[in-house]
Amino acid sequence: MKNSGRISSNGGNNQKSNGLAPVNNNKMKKNKTRMGSGGGGLSLQAFANAKTKNDGYNPALIKKQREFYKNAKCVNKYKKSQKHQKEEHGSSQSTKSIEGTSETRKGGKGYQGKRNNGNKLAYSLKEIYNKKWEEEEKVRMEKEAIIKAKKEEKEKSEARRKAQREKMFKRTRSGQPIMKYRIEHLLQTIQGGTKD
Repeated sequence: MKNSGRISSNGGNNQKSNGLAPVNNNKMKKNKTRMGSGGGGLSLQAFANAKTKNDGYNPALIKKQREFYKNAKCVNKYKKSQKHQKEEHGSSQSTKSIEGTSETRKGGKGYQGKRNNGNKLAYSLKEIYNKKWEEEEKVRMEKEAIIKAKKEEKEKSEARRKAQREKMFKRTRSGQPIMKYRIEHLLQTIQGGTKD
């Protein structure tokens, strides 16, 4: 088996090389940063060296990892805000219930009022939902009516065209075209053109 590597004459040093000229390390770093930031393309030599070097550098993989970490960060932020809101909501409810119990002990109607505010809020949300649903239903019905009208108009025009076509292609027993309908059609088109 032959040795596939070339023997270079570097000042008498008999070293194996991969057939490519030596590359400056600074240049490689610049190329790597340019590839990572989505800049222009690489030179053929830089591309070959990047492929032959096995240092675990993969721009596509790095980009995916960045996206993954960014998404994870956003998810964590959202979870924290939800947890914070739940804590605030829970503490405000507990203070309300404490206030309500103290007022009911005193014989006041404060707790009932607080409870009714919650019902009013739920009722108003239900009203908002119903209004929104009715508006959407109304829009949907209008769209359906427009589509139905267009469909009917299309069917009428198709029927009219079909009838006109049948008249235009009518023939006598001997196979001669009946000119009456053709002349009527020409007359109608001429009259329509003069009206415009």
